[in-house]
Amino acid sequence: MSLLSRLLTFADRVAAPRPVHAHCDLPCGVYNPLQARIEAESVKACMEKFNGSDDAVFKERAVNIKEQRADLVKHHLWVLWTDYFKPEHLAKHPDLNDLFWKATKAAGETKKTNDPKVAQGLLDQIKEIDTIFWDTKKG
Repeated sequence: MSLLSRLLTFADRVAAPRPVHAHCDLPCGVYNPLQARIEAESVKACMEKFNGSDDAVFKERAVNIKEQRADLVKHHLWVLWTDYFKPEHLAKHPDLNDLFWKATKAAGETKKTNDPKVAQGLLDQIKEIDTIFWDTKKG
């Protein structure tokens, strides 16, 4: 048996998938709107840095970072919306789907502007989501 054949045989035994069981996607307690808020604060800070500079290269970097962070805001909101919130949360907070839709759209809007007021609107929406999130953690 060649060395390659032996390595592949060994790899097959070691990497064989094993079934796992859990009552949720990940261990409880990993979801938190804080991640989205931190990225949204970075978006706003990049806008403020952009507006405070006359350096074209710096401004380009600020825009690139802002857009990356805006994508992360959307990612964190989507994970929270699709993985954490359940039908019973929606029953208690019927505006939740609309709030998430508006917040993810607002995150996308921050990519089109360098107006910190737009980023502040996003932060305000994330604050509303945060309030609802912590309300659901009580009960």
